[in-house]
Amino acid sequence: MSTPEFRIEKDSLGELKVPANAYYGVQTARAVANSPISGLRPHPVFIRAYATIKRSAAVVHRDLKLLSNERADAIIKAADELLAGKWQDQIVVDVYQAGAGTSTNMNMNELIANRAIELMGGVRGDYTKVNPNDHVNMAQSTNDTYPAAIRIGICLKNPDLLKALDHLIEALEEKSREYDDIIKSARTHVQDAVPIRLGQEFSGYASIVSRCRARIVEAELGLRQLNLGATAAGTGMNAHPRYRFMVAEEISQKTGIAFHAAPNLFEVTQSLGDMLYYSSALRLLAVELGKIVNDIRLLSCGPRTGLAELLLPPVQPGSSIMPGKVNPSMAEMMNQVLYQIIGFDTTVAWSAHGGQMDLNVMMPVVNYNLQQAIHILETSVMAFTDKCIKGITADRDRCRYYFEASIGMATILNPYIGYAKAAELAKLSVKTGQTIVELIREQKLLTEEQLKQILDPYALTDPDKQTFGEA
Repeated sequence: MSTPEFRIEKDSLGELKVPANAYYGVQTARAVANSPISGLRPHPVFIRAYATIKRSAAVVHRDLKLLSNERADAIIKAADELLAGKWQDQIVVDVYQAGAGTSTNMNMNELIANRAIELMGGVRGDYTKVNPNDHVNMAQSTNDTYPAAIRIGICLKNPDLLKALDHLIEALEEKSREYDDIIKSARTHVQDAVPIRLGQEFSGYASIVSRCRARIVEAELGLRQLNLGATAAGTGMNAHPRYRFMVAEEISQKTGIAFHAAPNLFEVTQSLGDMLYYSSALRLLAVELGKIVNDIRLLSCGPRTGLAELLLPPVQPGSSIMPGKVNPSMAEMMNQVLYQIIGFDTTVAWSAHGGQMDLNVMMPVVNYNLQQAIHILETSVMAFTDKCIKGITADRDRCRYYFEASIGMATILNPYIGYAKAAELAKLSVKTGQTIVELIREQKLLTEEQLKQILDPYALTDPDKQTFGEA
């Protein structure tokens, strides 16, 4: 006797064929048929977050004597299997789906219910044993579980991003120490300016990333309030009055992250503001890191016809037609990721703006964009740090040459030879191509000992060590 290909399930719209071997059910099958859009599925960490909610809800309802021990234990075990990485192929609803994430919530409910039924000795689709709505979704709505899953998923994934940023900060700080004694010309308005140490530039980069990291940490803290127990509109209809506090505590114990019940369930059900705030912290990182990446590309441009103060590690050939050409490949990759992050944030912003009345239904696209943003930021920052930043070398002689050749040298000499003479030397330097230092020596305006003292890298670039007046 052949095994049937389908089983028949029924919902409020009628009967529908569901693949016999599927753990999902009729409502998921309808969603799959309605939205064959991108082929994209939720990130594994979001599935983990949602499974944690379903597991925790079953624990609380068992403890409150609202769910039988047998049903609760089967639901908990099925959720634990999801948490262990099983059945992820059964989360089949497209990222772009009906609003609010109802299809994904039902995908989770049906999957867990059917697996729980099997664990109780039944067959898939026999919802008299465990019902997706009545038991797995007890005291829940998409409107509280989906935003809670977004929040939990971000909090679970955020440490990976912070680890990548720590790796980058450490590498930048190491370069700052390594290049602390290299004097060079600063550039403002992309023109020659006063002296700076290369290590100071890298210390600025490290500080920029550190501050961005701190803002991401702050933004993540706002995501730890959950509206579980709000059910459909924030009123908590059909939920036990202790449920929202107990489920937040259970999730905290399971994840090791301090979640808590939102003080105002209506706010957290209506608003995606906390998610937008976190997204904006990622956008700020993208903008600031983009500036650093562009600086590194400029400082390494050449190597013969550009600045070439930095030499980036060669990671791949740069041209299919120009032999020997090496491009700043990792920096170019990083820029593209950062532009994408800004695009993700734009989507999140418009989605947050698109909520109406007592719910924002744009959550599925917000979830995908935030999880994808965290993922590609983490992986790209790690790759950029290891394959670019850590391998950067500096051309000390070239840095020194640009410093001495810069007309910014005239500013240094103001206190010693006067503004008018310094301006005269600057003009002469541009006209003749000689450095200001060469002109000083030629005109015997200062002794070698005076020049050595005046041009000391630390005295020039540290306000506490600078001297004024006659040398």
